[in-house]
Amino acid sequence: MMSENLHQLHCIGCGARIGGTEAGPDFRCATCGELFEVEYPGWGERKGPDRPNAGALKWLWRERRASHEEIDHSGVWRFRELLPILSSFGNVVSLREGNTPLYHLPRAAKRLGIDQIFAKHQGMNPTGSFKDTGMTAALSVAKERGFEWVACASTGNTSAAMAAYAARAGLRCLVLIPEGKIAWGKLAQAMDYGAVTCQLNTDFDGCLSLLTKIVKHAPIYLLNSVNPYRLEGQKTPAFEIAEALDWNVPDHLIVPGGNLGNSSALGKGFREMKELGLIARMPRISVVQAEGANPLVRSFAANNGTALEPVAANTRATAIRIGNPASWRKAVRVIQETGGHCLDVNEAEIAIAKAEMGSEGLGCEPASAVTLAGLKKLRAQGVVGSGETVVLLLTGHTLKDADYTIDFHKGTLLGGEESKGFEPEIARLRRNAVVVDANEAAVLAAMKGTA
Repeated sequence: MMSENLHQLHCIGCGARIGGTEAGPDFRCATCGELFEVEYPGWGERKGPDRPNAGALKWLWRERRASHEEIDHSGVWRFRELLPILSSFGNVVSLREGNTPLYHLPRAAKRLGIDQIFAKHQGMNPTGSFKDTGMTAALSVAKERGFEWVACASTGNTSAAMAAYAARAGLRCLVLIPEGKIAWGKLAQAMDYGAVTCQLNTDFDGCLSLLTKIVKHAPIYLLNSVNPYRLEGQKTPAFEIAEALDWNVPDHLIVPGGNLGNSSALGKGFREMKELGLIARMPRISVVQAEGANPLVRSFAANNGTALEPVAANTRATAIRIGNPASWRKAVRVIQETGGHCLDVNEAEIAIAKAEMGSEGLGCEPASAVTLAGLKKLRAQGVVGSGETVVLLLTGHTLKDADYTIDFHKGTLLGGEESKGFEPEIARLRRNAVVVDANEAAVLAAMKGTA
């Protein structure tokens, strides 16, 4: 049965394979220091009666959406046949994550001359970001293995998700964040859910480095994306995208690039579906980074992704303000395997794309908007054709960083040099709250002024 606990951990560096409980607390290979990936031996080789029936699985997953069982209400555990990482599904910790909408973007499609553009809005998860899908998986493993404390370094979304799921499971949690470099909307969530929160005078990479040392000396379960079980949960939006498109896949999937675990996870999800005969092919997967936090872009330019030099990250898109991404090798493999691309966009391009997403009625955090900004560049370069279907992954809700949106519409977000050359687009999209007299004529005049 596919639901049995039959997984192992495979080192992406030296290829070593170990049992799930044999990994060290930092989830690094003891031989080469690289990260692990969860794998399920024999999936691709199963033939005849041993091979899962793709049609039966699709029917089962659809039927679960009408189920009264709590586990079936999760868009992650609804696909639990492809998540055999627990000895008992009774240990699942869920907040009904997943099952997020795939929105059509008609204005963007018309503006860019592309047949179909969709947004997979992971900001519609319980804590407002894609991190919930990974957290339900990894924290369930922590609970099953008897940990009392969990911890993460965070730019905001991870801490909010971890704190919520820890509270749900009755576990304690520790959050390390870079002082003054996190949106307060995200920090407030972790505090509200009861996290022990420490602001450190360093960046995200420094926070993660310190936490890696701490977990080696204390019984604390690390829940950053170096934890391979996080990525198992984060692969499930790939299943949802395929399901929503009647088990076809888009021509192109575009993902924001921060710590690079998400692109890795989605690639793994599509790869496993193809191995199991659920889909016929994989989409091209491209990663978009902010210009001020673009180590993967630089890596491809310098050596085609064979080595990565960390950078001092600087972008207002705080969720991807990461200069030394842990999962970069996994992301390189996915981009190259699928024929995708890696590119960056500047601060003005991010702000404009975020406002354009808002004009579709979809709010997203700044880091999500890099996907639309990146698509515009790929379309201009002729990489994306007019007859293609494109899915943009939106990673976080607009209320994660409300100050960013307010500053854009007040005209205080970008400096003069940053907005140079983009003034007409910015002016077209800005919608400040105007002050008018409290009478009918003044209000009608204000309406006319926006026509």
